Amino acid sequence: MRFTPAGLALSLVLALAASVGHSATPQVLDPRAVMLLDQGRGELAAGNVNGAIDAFEAALAIQPGATVVLLDLAEATRREGLQGKALHYYREALERDPKNLAAISGEGEALVEKGAVEKARRNLSRLQTLCGRTCPQTTALASLIARGGSAPRVVTAEAVKPEPVVSAN
Repeated sequence: MRFTPAGLALSLVLALAASVGHSATPQVLDPRAVMLLDQGRGELAAGNVNGAIDAFEAALAIQPGATVVLLDLAEATRREGLQGKALHYYREALERDPKNLAAISGEGEALVEKGAVEKARRNLSRLQTLCGRTCPQTTALASLIARGGSAPRVVTAEAVKPEPVVSAN
């Protein structure tokens, strides 16, 4: 009985220390990476997707694994039509921050554009669980899924068989 207050105090200190250990520290970006991010965002706004990708890749070389750089690079590669590469960057960002709403939403949008609507619905349900039905990421992904994506379906060579043409010499 006489050790109860000390035991409670010790358990409170340990619980607090454990919760602090699980929280993510904000990532401080190198000033050169920030400059390249700004340059890439400007290029992307101007419609120069390749220039934006170059700037974002340079920022990633300076600041490897930075979530914000990965998200910008994924968005730029998605606009270039490279959904597979964008999925790689989104998944890398999700490995570092599994509850990042922008990464979950972006991955879902890339999946819809690639034609994997069922997988995108999983991302939508995950977003609804994390932030609700009214957050911007959820509504954007839900509307894209409802539209069915913007990319045309890929046609395989087996699906289109040309008619043989015989000509006389």
